[in-house]
Amino acid sequence: MRRVAWRILRAILMMLGTVALLAIVILLGANLWMLGQTGERIEHNLSQCRVERVGIVFGTSHWTRSGHRNPYFEARMSASARLLRLGRVDHLLLSGDNRTLSYNEPITMWRDLLGREVPEAAMTLDYAGFSTFDTLARARDVFDVERALLITQAWHLPRALFIAESLGIEAQGCAVVEHKAGGQWRLAGREWLARLATLGDLYLWGRKPHFLGPREPLDIRSREELDAEQPGWSAHTSLDQER
Repeated sequence: MRRVAWRILRAILMMLGTVALLAIVILLGANLWMLGQTGERIEHNLSQCRVERVGIVFGTSHWTRSGHRNPYFEARMSASARLLRLGRVDHLLLSGDNRTLSYNEPITMWRDLLGREVPEAAMTLDYAGFSTFDTLARARDVFDVERALLITQAWHLPRALFIAESLGIEAQGCAVVEHKAGGQWRLAGREWLARLATLGDLYLWGRKPHFLGPREPLDIRSREELDAEQPGWSAHTSLDQER
């Protein structure tokens, strides 16, 4: 009886080991493929990021769980303001989560950028950017964005660029300054899993955005129009130093 039980246990362990190994191979393969497909479209120097009319800024929480200002949020806002002043983008689409009355990423980004002297007319808020996929799907279907510069951290850009390409958006990535923060390993692990899940979203179960709504093409002002509305805004560089 013991011998039979041991054989059954060994077979179960071997099967579980095979499944685990297969899962690891799939995870590694999916990530390496996505990184390989997008690596050449990521620029790490703000002043050399490709010039585009629209820069898409992905939302994140203003604060960390420990109550400190989120360094990832700070980096995205600083880079967005700097890119606008450098003339790398003409307009910022601020897309984030606004699921509850007490949590509003687009408004928080908008207020922060106003504090950096970014003209109000140079920003559009997307309140239904509940995820990277939703942000990009809505950029295409609601705001008529066909080309864009994606503004976020380097670890987020491969997934964002891959989704954008799959949705037919011609996009380049501009990696913002990496600020050291706690939980780096947890964040990296979550992103690796998110990349794998993205392949399922795009190729298996046909994910759709949570909400689309009517078309709202972006009102993109020229630099001259922005200067006329808010003279001297581009001269405020003290808050957003170039890398």
